[in-house]
Amino acid sequence: MERAIMEVLWDSTHSLLVREVQEALNADAGKPLAYTTVQTVAERLVRKGLLSRTLDRKAFRYSARRSRDEHVTAVMLAALAETDDRAPVLSCFAQSVELDDALRLLEELARRTGERPRVAGPGWVPPPSS
Repeated sequence: MERAIMEVLWDSTHSLLVREVQEALNADAGKPLAYTTVQTVAERLVRKGLLSRTLDRKAFRYSARRSRDEHVTAVMLAALAETDDRAPVLSCFAQSVELDDALRLLEELARRTGERPRVAGPGWVPPPSS
């Protein structure tokens, strides 16, 4: 439910009332969610620091405190922080991602260090994907 609420808010161009979040969630739901259920979960997300709320007359408007990309990045970094030896995890990750994603990551890392990506040279052929 938390993830579903976050998705609704990430997809929105502005902050939403609980009623608006509920309507969006119920549009695709087999069993409609109660207003109080959506409100309770939204408040839990506020306490976790994932949502912010602002008063709008007698109700609150909710919005994501960070973008979807920033959130996924934080989740990935938190998972990485759970191990003392990051090298095997990073190696496994690098071998597991799709080739296009690996190349994009390599480009970003090269940009971060100010180097040119070594794979960008003429004649470079990517390794066969498994």
